[in-house]
Amino acid sequence: MKPVAAVVISLLVLNSASSTNAAEAEWKAGLATIKITPEKPVPMAGYASRTKPFEKVEQDIYAKALALEDRSGQRAVLVTTDLLGLSRAVAEPICERIKEKTTLSRSQILLNSAHTHSAPVLSLEERTENGIASEDARNIVAYTRSLQDKLVQVVTQALERLEPAQLSWGSGVAHLAMNRREFTPRGVILGVNPRGLVDRTVPVLRVDSPEGALRVVLFGYACHNTTLTQTNYNLCGDYAGFAQAHIQHQHPGAQAMFMIGCGGDANPYPRGTMADARENGAMLGREDCRVLETSLRPVAGPLICVFDHVSLPLQQFARAELEKMTNGPSWQTGNAKAMLAKLERDEKLSSAYETPVALWQFGTNLTLVGLSGEVVVDYVPLIEQAIGPLELWFAGYCNDVFGYFPSARVLKEGGYECRGLYAAPGFFAPAAQDILVAKVRELAQRAGRKLPTP
Repeated sequence: MKPVAAVVISLLVLNSASSTNAAEAEWKAGLATIKITPEKPVPMAGYASRTKPFEKVEQDIYAKALALEDRSGQRAVLVTTDLLGLSRAVAEPICERIKEKTTLSRSQILLNSAHTHSAPVLSLEERTENGIASEDARNIVAYTRSLQDKLVQVVTQALERLEPAQLSWGSGVAHLAMNRREFTPRGVILGVNPRGLVDRTVPVLRVDSPEGALRVVLFGYACHNTTLTQTNYNLCGDYAGFAQAHIQHQHPGAQAMFMIGCGGDANPYPRGTMADARENGAMLGREDCRVLETSLRPVAGPLICVFDHVSLPLQQFARAELEKMTNGPSWQTGNAKAMLAKLERDEKLSSAYETPVALWQFGTNLTLVGLSGEVVVDYVPLIEQAIGPLELWFAGYCNDVFGYFPSARVLKEGGYECRGLYAAPGFFAPAAQDILVAKVRELAQRAGRKLPTP
């Protein structure tokens, strides 16, 4: 048995070391999770052919928050959700309430949706025009309002739980993404294109306690969460939900968070069954766990968050052109009819859409680019060229999931990704590509990232 004096000295040394670690910590991190599974069945988002509520909860869905504070006291919070996407109408009231309850500015709030097509429909208006029953429409609105409350709650909880932390990051590769723009004699269809461009990067941010205990695994992947198709009526997070569950099973006590990348033109492969979704998720989860065991790069501060809006131009059409488009490919008809209806009401067609763009700069170690909408993969090399290819993390589906955002190349080729806005009538113009990339470069410069010479 050790003498009492020796035991006391040992405890003092340990306490002193712990206090030193806390004092020297570059970061504080807080985390929170809240279940957002609907209490009443509501229709599912992502496939227009499904108009009845989900039949079974295959897997609960969640919203998760990671709050960060750098050494100077600058804070920010990232929220991930197992949802199809948050529109501006749903997201901005959430951000306003967060600002009222906390000291955060809008630039310090980043909302990301996993884009799972096995999640509930969101709406603040009772809409029955698409075959939705009146009771289901009321339940959708009630669920959406409850969701807004829960997202505010999960953010405030994360901010209340800030503790000293260490951040590090790295990346791996997963091979489940498949370019879906298949070229045929009839044009570009939703199919399988093995030679098409995809981003198979798996970025991973690891958050540890000062003692090295794993607290958070934030990971990304650039692919639609559409392993499950329109025949599925089981609620779940698709491959991203199963990947998070895999990581949390392998690392009990850690919070796994998924942030989707620029996967607007990628589908999982294979796809079609719940077994496929589970295997795709397990594959991605295994790669995340492998990356966690590699030599990750430390992430230092300060944290600089910038946020702005950019006006992206929309194509302008004559009435005759729109009438012709209503008999064109299916991806054209909906927006064309909506634009014609505006003209018939003597309303002017919109010339641009204001979309948010976010960028978080972690010292000189990492730049997180948060793009809105369903961004196609072309924006990965385009932005790499604009701000440099190193220390980059791309996220799409942030803050306002307004519709598809194609590149100029994709617009020229045509196909489903050219369908444009679904928040309002309109098709993006080819010039929108360079305007968005220029805005990202501007934000990167404002945040202090070292940029390549144009």
